[in-house]
Amino acid sequence: MSELFLAVIALEPLLENEARQLADSLALPLISPAQLGTEPDQYELLLQLTAEGLKLQPTGRKAPGAICADFVTGAVAHRRKFGGGKGQMIAKAVGIKGSVRPQVLDATAGLGRDGFVLATLGCEVTLLERAPVIHALLADGLARAERSDEVFDIVDRMTLHHANSQQWMQQQADAGERFQVVYLDPMFPHNDKSALVKKEMRVFRPVVGDDLDADGLLDAALAIAENRVVVKRPRKAPFLAGRTPSYQLEGKSSRYDIYTLKKLTAEE
Repeated sequence: MSELFLAVIALEPLLENEARQLADSLALPLISPAQLGTEPDQYELLLQLTAEGLKLQPTGRKAPGAICADFVTGAVAHRRKFGGGKGQMIAKAVGIKGSVRPQVLDATAGLGRDGFVLATLGCEVTLLERAPVIHALLADGLARAERSDEVFDIVDRMTLHHANSQQWMQQQADAGERFQVVYLDPMFPHNDKSALVKKEMRVFRPVVGDDLDADGLLDAALAIAENRVVVKRPRKAPFLAGRTPSYQLEGKSSRYDIYTLKKLTAEE
């Protein structure tokens, strides 16, 4: 990652030491607000430490707003309260039904929103994120949520690991570990002819890139899954690894491909 690409900055003086530690851990340059004022276009993205939490902010006149992992307010809070509960398509995809609350491995966690939905519905969720910057954002969001009276019990069901998902799953499978459900939502290759990508994806893509090894995730997921693998895809995207799923759930813009291995029951 080029120094001209991404830098860490503390927007509050009291956060300077924490910013320095974060910059060192990510091998990124640390800059001051004064430097930013004199060289505003030097960096494409800024990892900002603020009083509200860690944020990833693109620079430039037409740049979208900052993104962060927020499990307490905004869209995530609205979905938690009014999102449809067990009636949501993701809940049906992972097999939530009656008293069944499967143990889920979210192997492409991102900012943890889907994992949080599943934890809200009662699932124990293990999250894997390999991109160091995105992992830092997610870890910060979970830490802040743990201090919230509203959602601390939900994030208590979420466990985060910084790891290459394919390698981690292969190692766990070799050790005999299994998860009832493995959930995959890999980045889909960008199409320049498509509509404007969502703000979050526009910020994510320079940091994460496309998951060009996504096809390999499916074999690793099938090796560690006890009951099913669920793959979230754009509605018209090809099947992951060209493999036809057992069945699908389709929405307006996305779909869930479900690869079933064994029936889920409440006793498992």
